[in-house]
Amino acid sequence: MLQILDFTNNNISGNLPSSIANGLPDLEGLYISGNQLSGEIPGSISNFSKLIELDLGGNSFSGRVPMNLGNLQNLQYLNFDSNQLTNDPSMLELDFLISLVNCRQLKVIEIGSNSFDGMLPRALGNLSASIEAFTADFCGIKGIIPNEIGNVSNLIELDIGGNELTGKIPDTLGQLTKVQRLRLNDNKLQGSIHVNFCHLVNMYHLDLGNNHLSRQLPTCLENLTSLRELNLSYNSLTFTIPSTMWTNKEIQIMDLSNNLFNGSLAPESGSVKGMRELYLSRNQFSGEIPSTIGKLQSLENLTLSNNRLHGPIPESLGDLISLQYLDLAKNNLYGEIPRSLKKLKELVYFNVSFNELSGEIPNGGPFKNLTADFFVGNSKLCGSSQYEVMPCKGANKSFDTECHILCKIRHRNLVKVITSCSNLDLKALVLEYMPNGNLNKWLSSSNYFLNIVQRLEIMIDVASALEYLHHGYPSPIVHCDLKPSNILLDEDMVAHVADFGIAKLFTEDQRISLTKTLGTIGYMAPEYGSTGLISTMADVYSFGIMLMETFTKMKPTDDMFVGEFTMRRWLFESFPNAITQIVDVDLMNAVENNDRAEESCFRSIMGLALECTADFPEERLSAKDVLTRLKKIKTEFC
Repeated sequence: MLQILDFTNNNISGNLPSSIANGLPDLEGLYISGNQLSGEIPGSISNFSKLIELDLGGNSFSGRVPMNLGNLQNLQYLNFDSNQLTNDPSMLELDFLISLVNCRQLKVIEIGSNSFDGMLPRALGNLSASIEAFTADFCGIKGIIPNEIGNVSNLIELDIGGNELTGKIPDTLGQLTKVQRLRLNDNKLQGSIHVNFCHLVNMYHLDLGNNHLSRQLPTCLENLTSLRELNLSYNSLTFTIPSTMWTNKEIQIMDLSNNLFNGSLAPESGSVKGMRELYLSRNQFSGEIPSTIGKLQSLENLTLSNNRLHGPIPESLGDLISLQYLDLAKNNLYGEIPRSLKKLKELVYFNVSFNELSGEIPNGGPFKNLTADFFVGNSKLCGSSQYEVMPCKGANKSFDTECHILCKIRHRNLVKVITSCSNLDLKALVLEYMPNGNLNKWLSSSNYFLNIVQRLEIMIDVASALEYLHHGYPSPIVHCDLKPSNILLDEDMVAHVADFGIAKLFTEDQRISLTKTLGTIGYMAPEYGSTGLISTMADVYSFGIMLMETFTKMKPTDDMFVGEFTMRRWLFESFPNAITQIVDVDLMNAVENNDRAEESCFRSIMGLALECTADFPEERLSAKDVLTRLKKIKTEFC
């Protein structure tokens, strides 16, 4: 005999015949969801005495739900979701729910997205103890949530969001200790969030957003260790966010926006390692943005707009490598926009409008795709005309610096200037043509290959240029931005150092204190960030990073290098015994018969790179010593 009848998603139209149950006494599953059926649900459907699952969702059924569904004693799953069903206008309560009390095997009830216009009956608390899911979202339910709902003790999912529920959230919900998903959002609920909520230790998803809830959050919410998604937005919750809220290290989404929270953001907020989305906009938060937020490595969305935050934008936000959306608009933030944000490859939205920021808007990285709207309302910002801000006072300084330096220095491994052009509309340097492009092209593409000798000779050329800049000119010159894209290669593959736009001239052994970050993320010496000081040793550090990149083809900004696990740390942990495992695989494949001499060569090169990138400037080699060591390596092994 037929036990399953499944017409799901078949574009069937028309009405269900009243004789539908005739001749099907053994039917256990009736599935006709996702069609275009209309009319009323026939009461004869209750004649399927053995029916276990009934799915009529996603149609256009109208009228009342049959009152005799309670006759289906074996029913476990009931779905009327997404229809046009209504309630008897003479009845205040959804009376069909009362009939379901007789279905003692019932586990799932789905009646959302209808037009019932009635109240939840107190008899809801008498539903079968086996009920695990009750979803009645966006279906016109009004009135209060009955206290008796707390008696349905095995509920795992309760969704009655998107209705017209009023009154307080009943304390008895705290009895639903098995619930994992609780949605009461988009109603008109009032009062506070009761401490009984703290008993719901299995809850994964809690949505109370868009209600009229008020007062302070209970501090015991730290007990909800299973919670991963929390939405309390669009309420009138007040006072500070309890510091205990940040003890759940695994919560992924937290939306507390559009409330009346005040006070400062706790440093503990940076300890929630699993956080992907954090929405705190449109509150009354004050104080500074805690730098600890930079520890949220999984964070994708962060909104802090429309608050009273002040102080600088933390440099540590540049460590949020997954960040896609950052909104800091309409606060009282001041200082410069951190250049560390340039390394946020995933960032597509960055809004700092209507603050008190100053200084130059960074160029490149995610900033190249941003519009003026994101920076409006900061009268002291300057930068590119793209952002519709005033030009920076030192906008011409970089060009003038490069002209000044290149006109004074001469060396085989420094780029040669043919001529220059400078007027209001155009500033250009005409450099000697380099047919082989830059080193970055050769390291980044699989279409190009440099053997070990070529790579070593290129780095010797760069070291020669560096030795001249630091020691061959009356006033040492610090390049400040050594990286593969600034190393140009002529037709004979001789390297020439280019781009002196931010170079500095100063007396021997002098260090300069800088008010803004120079160079390129990943290649900058650590003292840039910690002390703001640069010296010739900063160039040596950049050279060491470039030396690693040249022989590994890994970039210091690659995704694998996160937080304290830097490119140098990666090399250090592989040195010296596993050095061949990190050298460019194409280079290793070119080594014949695992030539131990070349392996020793790699080991010497990487050892030199580690010495160049020591944490403290005084521990690094001078450019003279670097050049001497590289020439010795070439003589011994090549």
